[in-house]
Amino acid sequence: MSRTRRAFFTSLAAAAAVAAGLAAPARAAGTLVDMQLVERSQGEPLAAYGYRGSTWVAGRPGSRYAVRLTNRSGARALVVLSIDGVNAVSGETAATGQTGYVLAPYQTTEITGWRKSLTEAAAFYFTALPDSYAARTDRPDNVGVIGAAVFREAVREAPREAELSMRAAPAAPAAQGKAAGVARDERLGTGHGEREYAPTTQTSFERAGDRPDELVRIRYDSHDRLVALGVIRPRRVPVVPEPFPGFVPDPAG
Repeated sequence: MSRTRRAFFTSLAAAAAVAAGLAAPARAAGTLVDMQLVERSQGEPLAAYGYRGSTWVAGRPGSRYAVRLTNRSGARALVVLSIDGVNAVSGETAATGQTGYVLAPYQTTEITGWRKSLTEAAAFYFTALPDSYAARTDRPDNVGVIGAAVFREAVREAPREAELSMRAAPAAPAAQGKAAGVARDERLGTGHGEREYAPTTQTSFERAGDRPDELVRIRYDSHDRLVALGVIRPRRVPVVPEPFPGFVPDPAG
């Protein structure tokens, strides 16, 4: 079976995209590709929490986010991106053999939404599970996880034909997504937001193998649910003894 499949090429400039000194960024580090979640209103990675071998992120209901991908290798890499178990490009129930995004060597780019065309994407935003795109398309079982299946490119002995590419325009600062009434005990998912200008172009990519060379994932939910699950430990306010606390109370009993 041929491993040459349609893919999408992104080339968003990465200047200042991975600034030093960010406190505990939500980073799922891989050998080939790193993945981060970025709250678009702030432009910074969301804080990460390590728990039982997984990387967790607390999403804020209604806020738009982007998936930041960084190719750490000196060769092109294909990333098949899954949001809540749904392919972010095709809308199919995600599988590793599907289409994805091609990253140039050492490139960082941000995927801001569900791919609608070569020029538009529907913004990702955190929302209540019933409002998530996966649930609204009758696929709620895998809500709460973002995955990247990474493939190396096959080495070709003969020179390849030149491929046209289009530089993706940096996304404009986004307004907050629509308000999402999320109960304290309700799971978060990813909504299908407003369409935005997000140009890309098609290119060819021959995978070095049928199986991913790497799988990277980030799990997410609301802050309250992560506290309830034990992922986030609530901060305890230390009790400071007072020498003169007040009048003398009666003893118990």
